[in-house]
Amino acid sequence: MPTEKKISSASDCINSMVEGSELKKVRSNSRIYHRYFLLDADMQSLRWEPSKKDSEKAKIDIKSIKEVRTGKNTDIFRSNGISDQISEDCAFSVIYGENYESLDLVANSADVANIWVTGLRYLISYGKHTLDMLESSQDNMRTSWVSQMFSEIDVDNLGHITLCNAVQCIRNLNPGLKTSKIELKFKELHKSKDKAGTEVTKEEFVEVFHELCTRPEIYFLLVQFSSNKEFLDTKDLMMFLEAEQGVAHINEEISLEIIHKYEPSKEGQEKGWLSIDGFTNYLMSPDCYIFDPEHKKVCQDMKQPLSHYFINSSHNTYLIEDQFRGPSDITGYIRALKMGCRSVELDVWDGPDNEPVIYTGHTMTSQIVFRSVIDIINQYAFFASEYPLILCLENHCSIKQQKVMVQHMKKILGDKLYTTSPNVEESYLPSPDVLKGKILIKAKKLSSNCSGVEGDVTDEDEGAEMSQRTGKENVEQLNNVPVKRFQLCKELSELVSICKSVQFKEFQVSFQVQKYWEVCSFNEVLASKYANENPGDFVNYNKRFLARVFPSPMRIDSSNMNPQDFWKCGCQIVAMNFQTPGLMMDLNIGWFRQNGNCGYVLRPAIMREEVSFFSANTKDSVPGVSPQLLHIKIISGQNFPKPKGSGAKGDVVDPYVYVEIHGIPADCAEQRTKTVNQNGDAPIFDESFEFQINLPELAMVRFVVLDDDYIGDEFIGQYTIPFECLQTGYRHVPLQSLTGEVLAHASLFVHVAITNRRGGGKPHKRGLSVRKGKKSREYASLRTLWIKTVDEVFKNAQPPIRDATDLRENMQNAVVSFKELCGLSSVANLMQCMLAVSPRFLGPDNTPLVVLNLSEQYPTMELQGIVPEVLKKIVTTYDTMIQSLKALIENADAVYEKIVHCQKAAMEFHEHLHSIGTKEGLKERKLQKAVESFTWNITILKGQADLLKYAKNETLENLKQIHYAAVSCGLNKPGTESADIQKPRRSLEVIPEKANDETGE
Repeated sequence: MPTEKKISSASDCINSMVEGSELKKVRSNSRIYHRYFLLDADMQSLRWEPSKKDSEKAKIDIKSIKEVRTGKNTDIFRSNGISDQISEDCAFSVIYGENYESLDLVANSADVANIWVTGLRYLISYGKHTLDMLESSQDNMRTSWVSQMFSEIDVDNLGHITLCNAVQCIRNLNPGLKTSKIELKFKELHKSKDKAGTEVTKEEFVEVFHELCTRPEIYFLLVQFSSNKEFLDTKDLMMFLEAEQGVAHINEEISLEIIHKYEPSKEGQEKGWLSIDGFTNYLMSPDCYIFDPEHKKVCQDMKQPLSHYFINSSHNTYLIEDQFRGPSDITGYIRALKMGCRSVELDVWDGPDNEPVIYTGHTMTSQIVFRSVIDIINQYAFFASEYPLILCLENHCSIKQQKVMVQHMKKILGDKLYTTSPNVEESYLPSPDVLKGKILIKAKKLSSNCSGVEGDVTDEDEGAEMSQRTGKENVEQLNNVPVKRFQLCKELSELVSICKSVQFKEFQVSFQVQKYWEVCSFNEVLASKYANENPGDFVNYNKRFLARVFPSPMRIDSSNMNPQDFWKCGCQIVAMNFQTPGLMMDLNIGWFRQNGNCGYVLRPAIMREEVSFFSANTKDSVPGVSPQLLHIKIISGQNFPKPKGSGAKGDVVDPYVYVEIHGIPADCAEQRTKTVNQNGDAPIFDESFEFQINLPELAMVRFVVLDDDYIGDEFIGQYTIPFECLQTGYRHVPLQSLTGEVLAHASLFVHVAITNRRGGGKPHKRGLSVRKGKKSREYASLRTLWIKTVDEVFKNAQPPIRDATDLRENMQNAVVSFKELCGLSSVANLMQCMLAVSPRFLGPDNTPLVVLNLSEQYPTMELQGIVPEVLKKIVTTYDTMIQSLKALIENADAVYEKIVHCQKAAMEFHEHLHSIGTKEGLKERKLQKAVESFTWNITILKGQADLLKYAKNETLENLKQIHYAAVSCGLNKPGTESADIQKPRRSLEVIPEKANDETGE
């Protein structure tokens, strides 16, 4: 079927259907038939050919069609053996006849599927009046507005304007369009009409505007929510915002505000209608960006100890190129501090004229004066964040110049310096809140009993630290710095308070003797070794102490390590070469956006709590954490620029998109779309992906757009976002260049949904789970410690854990069953389900066959007289779902309390676990294993309690959605709710199809 012309109206869809398309007809038992489908010219029948049946039977009367359902959401699709090979976005079903039979079809592209779905829904809605409706829509609001713009340019009322003015007007309305493309479109139109000259008529202007400024994927979305109109009214928009975008507390006033803000036509603003252009403006605005605006400001608890946060950190901040020959410049500090960096490095050496200088020792990097750097730090320290700034002082100076350093810092930084001595009675560092506006010095410090000048203090050089730890000659050579001793003056020592640099020995020693104010630095090679060999110990170590990881000295090109490798171990200060762009810096920049870009991100609870089990290298689900399913549909792209530096292919771009997940090993994954050939302006991808996220709090999503080239794929743009910052619904992703700048007008259009694998999750992140039968149900298992008294407590926890799991999964299974009966996927929410089935609850004269009694907490469906069997099935399934919701809500608190009680009872043994285990005869490895099992069990108990609490919140949200949808559709029982009743949406109706398909081939 020709699809060169953009679809911008229902008339385009109908015309395409009359021309016909080849579609795949799906039957049971994996059978698929290729058939040519077309709409009769009189628009009364849908036909297909060839067929074994005679031509009169190989058709469906339009008036017999009950519903058009998108996706693989019928029994035939669900049971077909090759369903996994069929794209969700290309599949659709026609439900027809009194027995609700289904004709299940697969188009060659999502675009073709959308044309048929939209056209058929218009035919169902308007019937024999479809032609009249299409004719009247030719002079619709949009056309009137575009004509008005033409008239404003044609001031002399000549009936034509210059090509230059026409091009400029269209480009003003759609800045992403290239001038050359608009000019070409007008020239093609003139050529097709054998027209000479460059003057543009109103009709030509309207036609080119429709062709260039209509995004079909947004048009199809608009008609889906507009009850098959060419615009959204306030109620349509409310439903879209509430059901699809997840916006809470929506009312008509908010809808009108959006319409007045984004609708370009005066008629639309006055009538409260949002045209395709207004809808496009809204979807492309920051209001619909993928990044949750709540995270643009500080939104996390900032009262936790400093060690509980990831801290945005820079390595060799003074460098603006590589770390061997590159220049040093104060702009490195300005850049890092403006980007929200909260830990900068100063590598200080003796300089001329008794002025210390900063550079990388033993290299050819240039030098900058220490005093000027302190000046810049004073200026920009709190430019981007009010939270504490850590100066990592790598001190190589003589006593004389150390004193000069102290003078400069005291004079320039003054009261900003935090020099309060640590409180030995405390056990944790102060919080970022307490340290607001303060600058901390991280450096070596004299012992408390020393006075005056102290000699023979180990150099804090990073290479020396690693050499001291390993004692290997090859490591010393690797760092090219010999281990040396030097003197430290008392004045400099006194500036160091809660960030005293010490050498790391081993975990067991640190747990016993390290003070909370002492900080260890780890070369990435050593940190990687601990991450692989001691992942649990590393996580536990970082619950209390700050750990700084710095890049290997072998990275002479200033390349970056992957920060996720060390964040997963809880390492707070992972030092990055800010001057080096690429994937690793994308991850760092994206990660620290999630808390107002303040430079501090609270670590996951499982990495902070004193008693919790987490291994950095887990390749499975995390104990006590509910895995989330991330559903991403890459719909389209807009205005992709040519890759920087490319020239071989001219202006041709062949884009494709990678979706990457970065996080713990169990979460790392990537999937890619197909390549769209020779289209960088408006490529349509329409591909859906699903990822399981086992530790959402540590996961990131990265969108990368590449140009497919046989020589080597080239980078076009990317966007990196923490999982916790994703907004669900239809969103635009603003693309950034390799160096982090926003690419003008370049974006991806995506749909995002987040569902829970087995309950839990954020209540506002809609959706539920995959069904799991009770026989195959997995219950969280507790481990045996072989300490009788403690095992008895955990044994008591098993029944409530099973009860909690049953409550959650019974509810989830019932909800999924109802969704399937509604013909929707597990991604849908209950509001969408109610909207989908509501039209079938109305009889021929629009009197309700089923009403919802909203007088009680749990809305019940009541039959109004005799109804078809299919409606009875819906009501029965709904009742089962409501009972499961009720069971969870009414029993959750008691089960939750039992789990928490067991957790508290077990925690009473925590402090004396070693001595109790020893008395029971456990030694060494068995005793260590018992402690590990205890931590595992506590983590499971807390996790199960949290999952149940989240499930209850989500269930309450489900009830609200049912209530709201019933009122909106006017299906509430009279007297049980008074509200402005909204007409049901014909375009969203869904009917349970007949289980067996008897359509002919």
